[in-house]
Amino acid sequence: MGKIINLNQLADIKKSCKKIVLVGGCFDLFHIGHLRFLESSRNTDAVLVVLLESDETVKQLKGSDRPIHTQTERAEILSHLDLIDFVILLPPEMKDLDYLAIIKTIKPEIISVTEFDPMINKKQLQADLVSAKLIIIPKSKAPSTSKIANILTKEQV
Repeated sequence: MGKIINLNQLADIKKSCKKIVLVGGCFDLFHIGHLRFLESSRNTDAVLVVLLESDETVKQLKGSDRPIHTQTERAEILSHLDLIDFVILLPPEMKDLDYLAIIKTIKPEIISVTEFDPMINKKQLQADLVSAKLIIIPKSKAPSTSKIANILTKEQV
């Protein structure tokens, strides 16, 4: 089994691991801020699982010219990082109830988010639902993916 798995495979893995740290995001144009977030989320005695947003969701969140890389490409990049144990591709058009269902299935012990995450309140509710701890990681001073994409777009003009 590779690192890119589905929820059913994770349920099997859950039976044999101590605990799960769950993170989610777009991870488009992977940069140092992403790496620092994942490193800070990593717990040596836990499995680090990334929920990776679909291309459609990234487009809704970031704009019509995004993502730069497809979900499959982003998953491949993430799967090559030693600090990530598993990547789960999220389907398009996820609703709040869909995220809750996934959280109930995974039952992570820790959910890790960056400070200023616009969904932090929803993630706190998700953590509360399964008695997980919500860990807030300070935002890196590195430029965001959106800022990097804007710089690259300006250079092409």
